[in-house]
Amino acid sequence: MPTPSPVRRRLALSIRAAMLGSLLATGAVYAADNGDQVQRKPQDNATTLSGVQVQADIAAPTAAYAGGQVAQGGRFGILGNQDMMTVPFAMTSYTDKLIRDQQAHTLGDVVANDPAVRTGFGYGNYSQTFVIRGFQLNSDDIGFDGLYGLLPRQLLAPELVSRVEVFKGASAFLNGISPGGSGVGGSINVAPKRATVDPITRVGVDGGSDGQIGGSVDIGRRFGANNAFGIRVNAVSRDGSTAVDGENRRVHALGIGFDYTGEHLRITTDLGYQKQTIDGGRSVVFVGDVVPKAPGARKNYTQSWSGSSLEDTFGVVRAEYDLDDWLTAYAAVGAHHGNEFGDYVSPTVRNTSGDATESRFTVPYIANTGTGEAGFHAHFDTGEVSHRVTLGFSALDTNKKAAYAGSSTFDTNIYHPVQVARPDYIYNVGPISDPGYTGRTQLRSLALSDTLGFFGDTLQVTVGVRRQKLHSLGYAYAVDGVNGAKTSEYERYTNSPILGIDYRIGEQFSIYANHIEALTQGDTAPALFNGAPVTNAGTVFAPYKSKQNEIGVKWDAGTFGSTFGLFQIKQPSGYVDAKTNTYTIAGEQRNRGAEWSFFGEPTRGVRVLGGANYIQPELTRTEGGLDNGNDAIGVPRFQANLGAEWDIPNTPDVTLSARAVRTGKQYVNVTNTLDIPAWTTYDIGARASSTLEGVPVTFRLTVQNIANKGYWASATGGYLTQGTPRTFLVSASFDF
Repeated sequence: MPTPSPVRRRLALSIRAAMLGSLLATGAVYAADNGDQVQRKPQDNATTLSGVQVQADIAAPTAAYAGGQVAQGGRFGILGNQDMMTVPFAMTSYTDKLIRDQQAHTLGDVVANDPAVRTGFGYGNYSQTFVIRGFQLNSDDIGFDGLYGLLPRQLLAPELVSRVEVFKGASAFLNGISPGGSGVGGSINVAPKRATVDPITRVGVDGGSDGQIGGSVDIGRRFGANNAFGIRVNAVSRDGSTAVDGENRRVHALGIGFDYTGEHLRITTDLGYQKQTIDGGRSVVFVGDVVPKAPGARKNYTQSWSGSSLEDTFGVVRAEYDLDDWLTAYAAVGAHHGNEFGDYVSPTVRNTSGDATESRFTVPYIANTGTGEAGFHAHFDTGEVSHRVTLGFSALDTNKKAAYAGSSTFDTNIYHPVQVARPDYIYNVGPISDPGYTGRTQLRSLALSDTLGFFGDTLQVTVGVRRQKLHSLGYAYAVDGVNGAKTSEYERYTNSPILGIDYRIGEQFSIYANHIEALTQGDTAPALFNGAPVTNAGTVFAPYKSKQNEIGVKWDAGTFGSTFGLFQIKQPSGYVDAKTNTYTIAGEQRNRGAEWSFFGEPTRGVRVLGGANYIQPELTRTEGGLDNGNDAIGVPRFQANLGAEWDIPNTPDVTLSARAVRTGKQYVNVTNTLDIPAWTTYDIGARASSTLEGVPVTFRLTVQNIANKGYWASATGGYLTQGTPRTFLVSASFDF
């Protein structure tokens, strides 16, 4: 598009300023859902379809970087899809090519490439929990195309997604508060697959230890005038025993993505269904006064009759419309229904010999979520200063049903497990056959920001604030099919500001700094502490604001890139003062760290991906100062990854790969008297491409934890998650 004349720009600016003032006065909602297209000129991360330029935010994410393992950028919340060099934050976006080449079966397999992220299991179940910059991110709080509350709560098949975007740092302004209240140190967003210009007809078969067999289908087409319409269908089915003794996992998943790209209107629709079943799944391990040595890598210390069934249906419709060449409106609405039933068994270890007790704990869980956002995005100039103004509204409602039941305890040993018959319940609260409503969460927010560009946008300053409302209600468990009475209610308002600066130094370097906050629901003072009444029992405290300050530098040499950042995050916490028996918000954890990552193809045929992370996770304010200076639970001080791929010269497309992952010691308790040792694992792989009767085919082999090391991978939450044993994965994909 030609640059407007100065006179036309001044006239347009006057009109736009008046319109913006009117919109602000009437409470209209803006959002940067098309933020990377603010220049209205062809972008590297836009997709062209027969002369029609597809907006990158609603169609394809930012383009893949050299080597194809990561993308040039990703979705930065309300700011939309952005190139990593132009935003004052750190993110790594892993591509579907990496997902396929590494044969990832879970999101944890994907983010295992990130030196800033480590993965464990949820509290007593099979959900994946991620630790980013030393703070926990629950699988409940992963975004889907920028919206919370839509994805399956515990596990997700990576075959359904095109990108896994790992944002490093607090993000309350960018994404709003997460429904589960986690994500202080970072967030994860999943981008759905879209039909590409070139048709896709990919069929895959795969197998793995010790009897996992699966198949997948990926079909994409564009059609209509100017290829305006697109459809992408993905399906996967996998079943069989895993490398853990006696563990069986089964997954069936289907994803359908539809998009329309017109001259001014763009629409996408994404629908998904997933059912995962885990039988005899290896559980977490709870500890008391000792931390036992990790059992053999394949050892399973749970009961054969334990497991979980997870069924989810979800979908989202998104649309955006160009009201003018400077103003875009958008809206999105989505829904999710989840139905879980778990029969969980987790040992509690008593001594170093591995003696433990177990019990049956059964939990049905049903959740229904509706979520959406709407807004506008405006871009204009005032003199020599460019503006990208965003003003966006978001809302989420979740209703939960739950119950629980349990048995008496029985004895076992994690090194020599004892199998018992499925015991009867000795209590049934809910009951499990007909769970009632136990909670409702309502989130609302309104965000306003402006990214100001100076000196031809080489210096960009982002300022903004999000006004957030948290409303949470709790209900007693149902009795005889009758929902319980309301037992608690929490309603708070708070502001989440942002200040970010990005300065581009030439074509290859940029430096950045930010101040941004995370937001989690405040506590409610308990009724009792050590058997005595708490003086302010029932008091509802304001939301916790975790404040982050960060500075860093980014380098993009075209085929090789790197980022380095220094950060500090302070998270408040509460405890009961032993002297006054009053609950107070006086605790604090302070994480200071240095974060380095690298990626790309520095020389033709050689790709690298990795980095290192150092954190001081210090407890700075504890009850009575007894634990001041200690490390927080489950946060290793040092983490490092090194992954490499090598295309063997003078061969018909043969590639070898290897990866090493190092994780430091983690403490299991706040007194730092219990810990799990540091660990290192090694993975190797190979792939070869050829043709069979004219059909391109790629064969892949991956071996995870090649040394079959038995180790405790995570102490997050104060309990232990054991690492994956040696696992063989093989697959073949055919591109028809």
